[in-house]
Amino acid sequence: MFFIVKTLVSAVIIAIIATVSKRYPGFGGLIASLPLVSVLGMVWLWLEKPDATNMEYHVESTFWFVLPSLPMFLAIPALMRRGVPFWPSLAIGCGLTVVLYSLMLWLAPKIGLKL
Repeated sequence: MFFIVKTLVSAVIIAIIATVSKRYPGFGGLIASLPLVSVLGMVWLWLEKPDATNMEYHVESTFWFVLPSLPMFLAIPALMRRGVPFWPSLAIGCGLTVVLYSLMLWLAPKIGLKL
């Protein structure tokens, strides 16, 4: 039952972002940029496993994984401005993110991060 509640709440947030973005793309972007998914993830995790150490690692890892995801949000519009259609731009942006995530996973232990 808890899984269904989590799924419905998460789906409603995504639907709100998509609906608002149709009319107000900037405001939709603002809503999407809020760490709602991260906060909800923390709430769901805490309700299921209220372990402070686990939460500390989760939140810190989230921070470090947000960084390699940010370039995607610049790459996609840059590609589209150059005439690349949406779907290839999205695929390239996601591919870039995967590469940067892999780089983060490789680099993290070398600089003392436990991800």
